[in-house]
Amino acid sequence: MRALRHLDKYFLKYKYRLLIGLVITIIARVFAVFVPSFVGDCIDLVKNYLDGNLGSYGELQSKLLIKVLLLLGAASLSACFTFLMRQTFIVVSRFIEFDLKNEVYQHYQRLSLNFYKKNRTGDLMNRISEDVSRVRMYVGPAIMYSVNTITLFVVVIGYMISIAPELTLYTVAPLPILSISIYKLSVAIHKRSTIVQVFLSKLTTFTQESFSGITVIKAYGIEPQTQENFTSLSNTSRDKNLDLAKVQALFFPLMILLIGFSNVLVIYIGGKQYIDGTIKDIGIIVEFILYVNMLTWPVATVGWVSSIVQQAEASQVRINEFLSQEPEITNSVTQETPIGGNISFDNVSFTYDDTNITALKNVSFEIKNGETIGIIGKTGSGKSTILDLLGRLYDVSAGEIRIDRIPIRRLNLTNLRERIGYVPQDAFLFSDSIKNNIKFGKEKATDQEVYEAAKNAVVHKNIIGFSNQYETVLGERGITLSGGQKQRVSIARAIIKDPSILLFDDCLSAVDTETEEEILQNINKISKDKTTFIVSHRVSTTKNADKIIVLEDGEIIQQGTHNQLINAEGYYKELYLKQLSEKEI
Repeated sequence: MRALRHLDKYFLKYKYRLLIGLVITIIARVFAVFVPSFVGDCIDLVKNYLDGNLGSYGELQSKLLIKVLLLLGAASLSACFTFLMRQTFIVVSRFIEFDLKNEVYQHYQRLSLNFYKKNRTGDLMNRISEDVSRVRMYVGPAIMYSVNTITLFVVVIGYMISIAPELTLYTVAPLPILSISIYKLSVAIHKRSTIVQVFLSKLTTFTQESFSGITVIKAYGIEPQTQENFTSLSNTSRDKNLDLAKVQALFFPLMILLIGFSNVLVIYIGGKQYIDGTIKDIGIIVEFILYVNMLTWPVATVGWVSSIVQQAEASQVRINEFLSQEPEITNSVTQETPIGGNISFDNVSFTYDDTNITALKNVSFEIKNGETIGIIGKTGSGKSTILDLLGRLYDVSAGEIRIDRIPIRRLNLTNLRERIGYVPQDAFLFSDSIKNNIKFGKEKATDQEVYEAAKNAVVHKNIIGFSNQYETVLGERGITLSGGQKQRVSIARAIIKDPSILLFDDCLSAVDTETEEEILQNINKISKDKTTFIVSHRVSTTKNADKIIVLEDGEIIQQGTHNQLINAEGYYKELYLKQLSEKEI
């Protein structure tokens, strides 16, 4: 139960609603306890009439009618308050579910990239959906039935003791046995629930990856193998669920057995006491049978609630596991900090924690506001890492990055990222309209600004060629568009933001050279007062940059202008001559 203490803050938040629910529950149970009492009174009236201890038949009818009306009234009021009880507790559980999902999602947003490298998307989704839903069952139905059961036991057993103490003792005798059995079963359920949730996360992850990579699966014709792997994982998950179900299945038969045994005790002991004269009215025996059956569902829910609590605790442990993780990148600056474009790298080194690969080694360079720097190098040379460090997606392992002579860690992180326009290597578009994907860079942008950004990214003509033009809704990850179109929409999204710093990470690789040249000319126009980083494998993309650096194994091996580098022996000249000959061919 320690893991579920995390929910205490939500119980305090909705304490008044819960208190109202408690009051309503008590009222509902008080009215419910009157029903068997009135039934018992009706039985006694009939017996007295048959024994000649009552007046005329008309008197019997009138008294029975009063008791029946009272019975119906008590039952109706009990039903109404039971409805209000459910409305109160279940609504609170939905509020808490809403709050908890938002808490988890907001925490996901705060966590650094390393977290997402170490955890699979399917598992993240499962914890915010399945696990939170199981916790909701605890804060809703479980608490509601617990309050209902406790209240009913106090009211009913208290009334039973007041009219027949010895018979009550025999009636409730099986309950301790039930409690011990429930405890032992709950321990087993807790262990099995944890295993079930783990396998559910694996199944969700596998399914999510299969759907995301369906193009590759079909292209390689591995549908049968994928189906076989899914079936194997599903069978294992099914077996774990069956193990859990087998334990849970013991609850209700055990409860029915104990309740039946209690009924037998009531009839046997109560019958003997009536014969002995200890109990004067036979209606009391009928009342006790009704009370025992009234306690049947609450006693049954004890097992069900115990199962829910165990499952909720297992799920909350998984939720807390992520909530306890602190983001590696934090915003320690509260005041607003202006972001300019003068950037310097001073002996910057960086090593990835997950792979222990040193991506950058003592990298130093400087770029002034309004200048463009090109970064060229082989795959894995550290080009993209420079851009990630500029956006503080990671913090440097050694050295320092400064913007306007201020260390990057002393800048307000929100301000920094607001002033950066970033086009990643893998263009990611959302399942929304093209217009909204471009406006993602500037939510309040006008249509004219959207069109202008698309024109600068040389994608406007493609968009207006679609039947719905800018309102065209893209498939998942922008699958509706070609690779080059996705890259250009991503460029438009960065341009419309009008940032101080533009980062282009090999984002022209899927476009032809003519389109590339047109885009670069437009970028040169709009980036005159912006600091621009262009990462590329093509010399043609970076040739007009004010400065070019060449990376190899995380180190700068060459730097200078295009003319300086092609006139010096080294990697850049070799790459230039190679690409020039390929172009001529």
